[in-house]
Amino acid sequence: MAAPLVLVVLAAVTVRAALYRSSLAVFIAERVEVASPLNAWKRVVEGLALLDLGVSPYSGAIFHETPLIIYLFHFLIEYAELVFIITDVLTAVALYLAIQDFNKVVFKKQKLLIELDKYAPDVAELIQTPMEMHYIPLKVALFYLLNPYTVMSCVAKSTCAINNSVIAFFILATIKGSAFLSAVFLALATYQSLYPLTLFAPALLYLLQRQFIPIKLKSKSFWLYTMQYASLYLCSLVVIICLSFFLLNSWDFIPSVYGFILSVPDLTPNIGLFWYFFAEMFEHFSLFFVCVFQINVFFYTIPLAIKLKEHPVFFMFVQLAIISIFKSYPTLGDVALYMAFLPVWSHLYRYLAHLGLFLCLPPAGILPHSWTPLDKAGRDRGHAGFKIRTVPPFPGTWTTLRNVQSLRYMGWVGKVP
Repeated sequence: MAAPLVLVVLAAVTVRAALYRSSLAVFIAERVEVASPLNAWKRVVEGLALLDLGVSPYSGAIFHETPLIIYLFHFLIEYAELVFIITDVLTAVALYLAIQDFNKVVFKKQKLLIELDKYAPDVAELIQTPMEMHYIPLKVALFYLLNPYTVMSCVAKSTCAINNSVIAFFILATIKGSAFLSAVFLALATYQSLYPLTLFAPALLYLLQRQFIPIKLKSKSFWLYTMQYASLYLCSLVVIICLSFFLLNSWDFIPSVYGFILSVPDLTPNIGLFWYFFAEMFEHFSLFFVCVFQINVFFYTIPLAIKLKEHPVFFMFVQLAIISIFKSYPTLGDVALYMAFLPVWSHLYRYLAHLGLFLCLPPAGILPHSWTPLDKAGRDRGHAGFKIRTVPPFPGTWTTLRNVQSLRYMGWVGKVP
């Protein structure tokens, strides 16, 4: 399988290199669908300029990335394009290896359940064959590297690509069963964009299953392992935040990064749900509705943990989709990450109306063309922009819900691996 993966990587690198040398690179970098106030490359460049002048990059209202990112590019600014290409390749390889290991676990579990006769007699078609599983990791890498959303994010040099890479390595570490590395990468992901905190629950559930620890509130081993993993995560997060303080000798980055994410002061149009709602709202009510909107990302974690405790990797996929839909400043790069996992549950497609899968792709080509005529015509850009730019979240919501419903239906039909 190494040769096909190398071919996919070469094709992906060629496409990105060609687009970097074309006139489209500047156009894509300016698109608000791929660059938000949090991760836009021009804001990173402005932060670097302030840092070079000896001024804190957080002294103004422009730069909202984390200190580790700005210091990374402080040394690698001349190789920025290469950094983003390598980041995408590393993300795809990490996802490939993670799904490869996950499929081995699923196959062993299926084999054991078949031997114990735990399946209903009429569910043979729901069981994944070794041949089907063999190509799934390659499909995941292909879905990520050649997805137009991923390509555009890379060409725009959106730091969302780095966030995706950290999350991919977190998933790999979790599936490999390394609690320490899983906690470290989860802390890094949380440090970068806050919302990956919700991935703590599925990671813990998977690690508990891997250690054969019963998921019962009365179990002492359950609480002991949970406390160990939580301690590793919190200690890693504290170390990373302290490192950021020592780099800057200031705590200014905390309100500039996390305060900015939570309070949503910049209402630049994007593919999310926040900007238009708060642009039309009276200031008096904004704090209440900011809290309501932000709770959405975290609200579903406990119910999903209860319903999907036997399927923690699927739970992780759902949480990634929820983050991409409800975060304050989403981009197409966030959507690309959870879309890469669609081939993993290809056996659910028999219960999934096919329309949802196709609805996820057209916005990549439609959005830039439909917004530009409205700009030139000078029409009511706010309303039209909201309608057009919120196209990606709705198919994402629909597809995620249908996948969850399909999994639950399979659970009713017969034992799901």
